[in-house]
Formats: sequence, C-alpha cells, structure tokens
Amino acid sequence: MKLGFACKYFDAQQHQPFPFRATTRKRFLSLDNEQRIKLIFEISATNLNNLYLNLKHLATELPALRMMRIGSDLLPLYTVPEAKPLYQSFLADLYPLFARCGEVARENDIRLSFHPGQYTVLASDNPAVVERAIEDVEYHTLCARLMGYGKTFQDFKINIHMNGRAGFSGFKDAFMQLSNESKQMLTVENDEISCSLDDVLQARELCPIVLDIHHHWVKENAFIQPDDPRMAAIKTSWRGVRPVMHYSISQEGLIPEQGYPDQQTLGVSKSKLRAHADYYFNDTLNDWALSFVDFDIMCEVKMKNLARDRLYAYSLQK
Repeated sequence: MKLGFACKYFDAQQHQPFPFRATTRKRFLSLDNEQRIKLIFEISATNLNNLYLNLKHLATELPALRMMRIGSDLLPLYTVPEAKPLYQSFLADLYPLFARCGEVARENDIRLSFHPGQYTVLASDNPAVVERAIEDVEYHTLCARLMGYGKTFQDFKINIHMNGRAGFSGFKDAFMQLSNESKQMLTVENDEISCSLDDVLQARELCPIVLDIHHHWVKENAFIQPDDPRMAAIKTSWRGVRPVMHYSISQEGLIPEQGYPDQQTLGVSKSKLRAHADYYFNDTLNDWALSFVDFDIMCEVKMKNLARDRLYAYSLQK
C-alpha cells in the first residue's frame, strides 16, 4: 500500500521547501505581451524545477510513501484563451524539465496524479462547460505526456468528479471526445452531494472508479467496508492496476476522536462535514481506511505529507 499526499509538501516546520507558484488572470491581462510571456515562462520553469526537487526528495523516502498529486497550476493559465497561444513560443524549452520529472518518478516508482478542479465537468448539460472541461483534461494530459506518460493504461491518473446534470450519459458522450491518452489516464470518483458510488459505477467500463470513503459517508451516512459487493466492480474497473482510494475525515471538533460518527446524532450539516481536517485524529476511522489493503490511499487532509506520515506511523503499530 502506498500513501500519497496532494500538491503541497511540508517540512517539519510546516514550510514548503519546494513551493509551486501561480498567478491570476487579472494580473496576467494587465501586462503587455512581452511581460505576459516572461511571467508565465518564469512561473512554469519554477514549478517544474520545484516538482523535480520534490520528486527527488520523495525518492529518498520509503517506497510506501512515494505517491503524489501534482497541482494543476504547473503551467499557469494554460487554458486561458489569451495565454495558450503564448505558450507555443517557449513550451519546447520546458520539455527537458518535464522529461526529467517523469524519469525520476519512474526510476523510483513514484505514483503520480492530477485532480482537475470542480469546474471540470464532463457531465454538464451546457456544451460550453463540456468544451472547457475537455480542454482542461487535455491540458493535464499534455503535462503528463511531456513527462513521458500516457503510453499504457493508468501509468498516470487524472481524476475528476462526474457531477453534472447530464449524468452518466453526458459523461460518456464527453469521454468519447477525449484523446486516447486522456482516456487511458482518466478516473472518476464519487462525491458527497450529487454522484453516489452507485452513480459513478456506471462508468466502470469506460474508466477506473476512485472510491472516496469520506464522500461516501457524508452522502450516505454509511461506512463502506472492504467486503462490500461493489468492491469487486471497483477493482475490475482498474484492469489489473492497483486501485486508488481517497481518505479524509471531517474537521476536529465536529466528530468524536474515537468510534464511527453517526450523522443523525452529530447535529452537524453535511456542508460542514464535507470540510477536511488537518490530521487523522480518529483511530477508528484510521483502522477502517487501512483495512482496504488492496488499495493505495491518497491522503486528503490539510497537513498533507505530515498527516500522511502520522497515518503511516500508526499503520506500523498495528
């Protein structure tokens, strides 16, 4: 089992030694053309250099800890209409930086992924939203391809939600418009509001299903177990690749520090229960998550690798 973290790496002082940079569309548009190119090139190069340093550091950690979600701002504003054409003037200069990131990850068995944001909705009933979602998925695919991925099924994971009024039918129609590389990388997860696990399982013939056990609890007030009959369908969707699940818990003070929380007795709204804690403070829930022994776990709590490290240390005590 690998335990991963998302986007930010913290040192023991809770600082980021390899920070990723971003910019705003407003700032970008306030500049002239030459300044725009300079801005997005410098941020892109910084991000790729720091990704490499992050991966080099991960390579020194235990194999079980070599799993990371890369932030989506690797190439800032890439899909913004005013920015995308400018990238063509220097993107080739970044190829070696991308390539060495992929090389160090593969050499050290570091499992990588992206998670496009909440507005990447392939199942929208708005064609313009679907068009932008496809463009965003293909942007993430481009970054993965430049790192040397997209050659085999699930050699890299790009995970999204299915939520959208067009449902599975709309998701399928949009999925079929993706490039072959995107189709090989895409996964879909259940969410806390609109798409249950049963909903996303409709996509299991198209792409792997990522089980988010916290989302499932928030939506269903049920703690799904490794022997649930749906586990077989989830694992089959991965076609022999080790499946990934997401694990987070509600914020400190909202749920007890031991035992399985029951939403009916908590008196807390689902919107508050959705928010993630800093650390995994409930060992009952930790035991539950770690019982999914056939899965790698992406740790989705605010303290990132620091929380992951504590969960790993706890697992060694069992």
